[in-house]
Amino acid sequence: METRVFASVALWLGFGLAAAFSTSTAQAQNGAIAPENPGLASVVTPAQEGTVKVFNRDVFTFRSSLFGISAPDRARRASARIHEQIEATGAQVVTLKPDSQVILVQIDGATSFAITPSDVDPTEGNTMEIEAARAKTVLETIIGESRESRNLNAMLHDALLALVATVVATVAWFLAVRVRGFLTKALLDLSQKHSEKVELGGVKLLSAERVSRVVQMGINGLFRLLLFILFYNWLSFVLSRFPFTRPWGEALRGFLFELIASIGDAVFKAVPGIITALAIFYIARWVNRLLSAFFERVRLGQIQVAWLDADVVVPTRRITTSLVWLFALAMAYPYLPGSDTEAFKGLSVLAGLMISLGASNLVGQAASGLILTYGKVFRKGEFVSIAQYDGTVTEIGMFTTRIRTGLGEEITIANSKILDSTTKNYSRAVKGAGFVLDTTVTIGYDTPWRQVNALLIEAARRTHGVLNDPAPVVFQTALSDWYPQYRLVCQAIPTDPRPRALLLSNLLGNIQDVFNEYGVQIMSPQYFQDPVEPKIVKPENWYPAPAVKPPDA
Repeated sequence: METRVFASVALWLGFGLAAAFSTSTAQAQNGAIAPENPGLASVVTPAQEGTVKVFNRDVFTFRSSLFGISAPDRARRASARIHEQIEATGAQVVTLKPDSQVILVQIDGATSFAITPSDVDPTEGNTMEIEAARAKTVLETIIGESRESRNLNAMLHDALLALVATVVATVAWFLAVRVRGFLTKALLDLSQKHSEKVELGGVKLLSAERVSRVVQMGINGLFRLLLFILFYNWLSFVLSRFPFTRPWGEALRGFLFELIASIGDAVFKAVPGIITALAIFYIARWVNRLLSAFFERVRLGQIQVAWLDADVVVPTRRITTSLVWLFALAMAYPYLPGSDTEAFKGLSVLAGLMISLGASNLVGQAASGLILTYGKVFRKGEFVSIAQYDGTVTEIGMFTTRIRTGLGEEITIANSKILDSTTKNYSRAVKGAGFVLDTTVTIGYDTPWRQVNALLIEAARRTHGVLNDPAPVVFQTALSDWYPQYRLVCQAIPTDPRPRALLLSNLLGNIQDVFNEYGVQIMSPQYFQDPVEPKIVKPENWYPAPAVKPPDA
């Protein structure tokens, strides 16, 4: 595949060079080249400048008008005049003639163009004499290439050299492909043979598959680099053979080395800044280690700090670590390579704009998380009621809070929603660890309230897991039209989130059993008339199918 690509590129380049050769030769044999021909003479005309180009070479750049003629027009006229002069017969000797405040560039005594003081770029520190000498050198080169383009033998010689270079490059390409295959097979066999032998304490340190992959990638990378260098040098050599494309070949020849030199120079200049940035990041890492050790000792209770509770040590450590790294990044930013470039600044502005536009809700959630954490609304392990969900808090994050209901559910609630709703904490007002367990019943007015209180307390006493100290309490919370409302409040100690759901279920079951034992109906009557039979469940009917009576009942 790679061989066919190289052959196709070489073939098309050969056709292009042959067409350029035949065009330049035919034009040289038929007479003068037209000044407006865009191939051999074109004028680059920026806003207030005009550059003379002949045979793809920059002769001189005009930066001012002369006698009312603009710089682009001066460049266009000079280009046409130079073409006429190099196509004419004669010795074609380039000379410089100072005249008043200008320097005349002449070919065989005929003026090609004039250089004025305003045409010299003051920022480069050059003078008219230096610019004129440079233009003279370029013109002499152009004249020599013009003669070469009209010499059929010279062009055939150059074409033959380009053909030989193409053949040599193609043969080198095929040899490189064969060598790569042989080298790949040999190195893969070698790696497969020895990678399994590398062990430390009976544990294999290298995987044969990974070693083979690394070897394959390394050989392919070297092969592609070699082919790039080969193709680059071949193209530079071929383009340098012909007068019309010689400037391109010369530019290619120097471009790669200039690029490598500029990259090396940039890397060398960036080394002090990189060292400074690394030093800043190292100091930040050291400071974070000290802070982490301090926060860990606070969490373990080895250090007592009035302004820092053990419950908020972890989020405080995360926030402090983030602030230290952000401060280090701000300090190291000016020392990072490319930080002063417009591309880097534009990327920074774009990133800041994206964050400011897209993270407003994110920032609000984070602020809500900080309020919940440092406001100590609830803590991990406490039983709470949030946004109509009851459960044990398992995680308080920066953006969300997770609770487990004990019914096989884990609910994730946004922190901003928690702040917007009422939160009930059943663990904060208890004696010791645990939580508050409560339930509400409504019983008719014909049942003595003292009896209802005693029944509810008896049901709580029978429930395994409900504490006797503090003792369960019953409150009458409402006197409705048809019934009063009773609320039983007791305390329990769970070992995990699920027992509270089971505990509440057992408590409600015991309430039904106790009320049935004493013949009290659990109902909220809406009166039209009294029922004929009391709405109770007799003990002998406590376990109808499919309920099963326990052995000890």
